[in-house]
Amino acid sequence: MKNTNNISFLGILLVLSFSLIGCSKEEIVPVRVDFEEVIVENDYSVPVQVVLINKTEGADDYEWTFEGGSPASSKQRNPGAIVYNTPGTYTITLYANNRDRAEDQKSITLDLDAPVRIDFIAKIETDHFSPVTVTLENKTEGASSYAWTFEGGNPPTSAIETPPKVEFTTPGEHKISLKVSNERETYTKDTTITVQPYLVADFDWKVDFQDKDLQVPVKLQLQNKSTSSTIYQWVFEGGAPSVTEEENPTVVFNTPGTHEMTLIASNGKETKLVSKEITVVADTNIKVFTGIRFGINTAHNTNTIGSFFSAYTEKVYTKAELTEENGNRIDLVFFGLNADFGFNRFYAPDDLADTTFDLLPNAAHTKFINTQEACACGASLTVAQFDAMQNDNRLQSITVTENIPGLQPFDNLVVPRVVLFETADGRKGAIKIKRFVDDGQNSYIETDIKIQKQKST
Repeated sequence: MKNTNNISFLGILLVLSFSLIGCSKEEIVPVRVDFEEVIVENDYSVPVQVVLINKTEGADDYEWTFEGGSPASSKQRNPGAIVYNTPGTYTITLYANNRDRAEDQKSITLDLDAPVRIDFIAKIETDHFSPVTVTLENKTEGASSYAWTFEGGNPPTSAIETPPKVEFTTPGEHKISLKVSNERETYTKDTTITVQPYLVADFDWKVDFQDKDLQVPVKLQLQNKSTSSTIYQWVFEGGAPSVTEEENPTVVFNTPGTHEMTLIASNGKETKLVSKEITVVADTNIKVFTGIRFGINTAHNTNTIGSFFSAYTEKVYTKAELTEENGNRIDLVFFGLNADFGFNRFYAPDDLADTTFDLLPNAAHTKFINTQEACACGASLTVAQFDAMQNDNRLQSITVTENIPGLQPFDNLVVPRVVLFETADGRKGAIKIKRFVDDGQNSYIETDIKIQKQKST
C-alpha cells in the first residue's frame, strides 16, 4: 500500500522548484549604456579635453575606447578627462555588461578643430608721413573666415585672408583690427599705426644777444619749426653760409639791406618751401643805453640799486649779484658817498680799495675822466656832442688819459655832466649824468651811456 502522504509532499516540492526556476529567469538585470561628453571650456580647438559623464544602468564592467585620445581606453566607470591633440573626427565607444551576461554599448563622434592662432603684421611702407601705405601680412592659423577693419583707411574693410594695401591720409592714430573664426570660435587682434601730420615748412630765428640792434655783422640762430620733415635745405641771400643742409643752422649777414632766407623742407614724399626776410642796417660800432641808474653806496650794498655796470650783459649789478663768473664783465663802477651827492666818482673795477664796496673778483681796469674841466689832458666831449653822436667817429678821436686831476670826484652842481672812459679791451665811451635823485639811502643818479662795441672774436 502506497504512502499517499509522501507522494503528496514530493509533488508539492516539485511544484515549488519549478516556480522558483521561473521566478529566477524573470529577475535578470538588463544593461542600458548611456553617457554624455562635456568639452572643457567649450573649446573644440586642439588640444581638447573631454570629460565623460557615465549614465549607464545595470552594468558591472565597462570598456571604453577613445579613438585618437589619450588614454586610448579605460575600464573605469568614470575614466576622467580624455585629451585630444590632433584635429579630426573621432569615435568614443562604451561597452558594458553584467553578471547576468546582459550587455549594451553606445558610440558618439567628436569633430575637433585645428587650433586657431591669430596673428598679423602691419608693415608701414617708406615712413609715417601722410599718406601712409600699410601692407598686411596675415600669419593666422586654423581660421576659416576673416573680417578686417581699417579705421580711417582706404579700403575701410576686407573679408579676405590677405587684404590689399591700405592707405591712411588723416594724421593721428588708426586702429587695424582682425576678427577670425573657425565657425565655432572667434578671435580678435588689434594694432595701431600712427600717421604723422602733413608736411609744413616753417622757421623762426633768434638774434645773437650782441647783435639785437641788427647792425652788421648780424648773427642769427635759425630755429626750424617744420613739421614732418626729414630733409632740409637753406638758402641765405647775402649770408654766410649761402646754403646749408643743417637742421638749425647759424648764419651771419655782413652787408646792410634786406635779405631773403628760404627753407626747403622735404620728407621723401612731399616738398614745401617757405621764405622770410630780415633787414639789417649799417654798423655804427656804438651801443646806446638810456635811463641807466647807478645807486649810491648804501643802495648798492643793500641790494636795492646796483652800482656796477656791464655793457656786454647790458645790466646793472647789486652787491649780491656779483660773482667770479661775471666780475671780468664789469666796465663801470659808480661810488656815491651819500644822498647829498657831494662826493661822486666812477672807479675802475679793479681799484675799489678807497670805497665801501667789496673787491671785485677777476676785475679789469677801466680808465676814467670824471672831471673833464680839471683833467687838462686834451680830451673833451660836450653834452651836445654826446646827444648828437650816432656812431663812434667822435669816440675814436678821443684819447682817454687817466690822471689824478681827471679822476677827482664831482658834485651835483653841474647837470648834465659827461664822464669819459676807456675799458681794458680798448672800448671808448661816455656817460651823461642826467639827474641826481635824492631818495635817502636808496638815492641814485640817472644816466645815458654810449660805448663802442666789443670786438668780435
